[in-house]
Amino acid sequence: MSNPNKKVLVVDDQYGIRVLLKEVFSRDGFSIYQAADGKAALEIIQSERPDLILLDMKMPGMDGIELLRQLRPIHPTAKVIMMTAYGELDMVAEASKLGALAHFTKPFDIEELRSEVIKQLAS
Repeated sequence: MSNPNKKVLVVDDQYGIRVLLKEVFSRDGFSIYQAADGKAALEIIQSERPDLILLDMKMPGMDGIELLRQLRPIHPTAKVIMMTAYGELDMVAEASKLGALAHFTKPFDIEELRSEVIKQLAS
């Protein structure tokens, strides 16, 4: 499945997760961008306008919810899937209100995440 013009941004402070997701989605032909924190993510969002953002909820500095708040005015059509290592249901609910389409709890099933990303980018 080749998707040369679909851009996916992975925002996670864990290097291993960014590398894993880059590897998985590069094989699907997506253009993959990575950010270790919210500030770097916003710069990429403004310059590259990713179609979909895989966003970690808990990061040092700006968390995923704050990034979602800042993202909406500059890129309202971006699709967002949240990733979290905790069952923070209040944050998940807040993320949904801010337009997150789905959330996955770490450690997630990579194939489930992959099929959700492909589904969202196809719609």
